[in-house]
Amino acid sequence: MHPIGHGARNSIEQTEVIAVRSQASVKIAAALSAALVLVGSARTPAHGASPQPSPTGATQQIVLAGGCFWGMEAVFESLKGVTSAVAGYAGGSKDTAHYEMVSTGDTGHAESVQVTFDPSQITFGQLLSVYFLVAHDPTELNRQGPDEGTQYRSAIFYENDAQKQAAQAYIKQLEQTKRFDAPIVTQVVPLHGFYAAEAYHQHFVQRNPDYPYVVFNDLPKLKHLREQYPQLVKP
Repeated sequence: MHPIGHGARNSIEQTEVIAVRSQASVKIAAALSAALVLVGSARTPAHGASPQPSPTGATQQIVLAGGCFWGMEAVFESLKGVTSAVAGYAGGSKDTAHYEMVSTGDTGHAESVQVTFDPSQITFGQLLSVYFLVAHDPTELNRQGPDEGTQYRSAIFYENDAQKQAAQAYIKQLEQTKRFDAPIVTQVVPLHGFYAAEAYHQHFVQRNPDYPYVVFNDLPKLKHLREQYPQLVKP
């Protein structure tokens, strides 16, 4: 993807970005449209039950990467039990956690979303269901739709062993049940730091629903979420 990616620090640059993205080829992953509704409450794939991090009575966090963080954030902040979804960067150092640098693809960062959730209202397994079957295509390597580069890779940045084991078990079940025609390339790696993105990236879809990139790439995800998991969406 071009270095300016999906935004700039002022309105002029943002307009230029949207103009570029509106000309990009639109590619909504086939896996999203073909995804099946999970059994029951959508906590796990159809067979078996993946382990869940033990609820502590307090909120928990997980950092997820899967392409442009605009759409990822919009999907997760729409879920019941999610108290916060913050667009940001994970995988690299604090010094390089700036959009212009991350956009080069050389920082080690991935555009990510830090999801804070109440496990008494939404389970970790349900978040994984939405992540894999709605929010992005886990079979695309170092890209997502029209966006290319390692900063758009699929990755779960876990905070503890329970999250790691749950994510690995979930991926194994997806593979065993052949949910996707291609191999899952999602990385499951420890979180060493999360850095919030610039203010203009936060809640971008909510604030800019008519931007061409959002219309072509992000609004279909929200529509798919409402159709497949209506019980998980906030009223």
